[in-house]
Amino acid sequence: MTISRDEKLILNKQKIRNKISGTLGCPRITVFRSLKHIYAQAIDDDGGKTLAMASTTSLELKGKLEKVKKIDQAKKVGELLAKKLLEKNINKIVFDRSGRKYHGRIKALAESARTAGLKF
Repeated sequence: MTISRDEKLILNKQKIRNKISGTLGCPRITVFRSLKHIYAQAIDDDGGKTLAMASTTSLELKGKLEKVKKIDQAKKVGELLAKKLLEKNINKIVFDRSGRKYHGRIKALAESARTAGLKF
């Protein structure tokens, strides 16, 4: 029996979610990437609430990312999310890569959030 690429991604995501969880003091940042956009949100799993979110479609970035490479877009999203979390006095997080490999746009988002002041 062969496992498709989508099923493999779902299995990896479930393995990761079984190991990590976010709290109010240390939320979980989850990343979703599509072909055109990238989305990131900070989640408090105990309370079941989203604390902050940023994406390439958010109002702060929408007009500024027209002719920018996707990796640079991911860096801007990471900086924006870090800025929003630091305004709420949250500087420690847990990073959830959602079953994807830690490279490319996922890595760019994480590194820019790290340089903006968040601690993983």
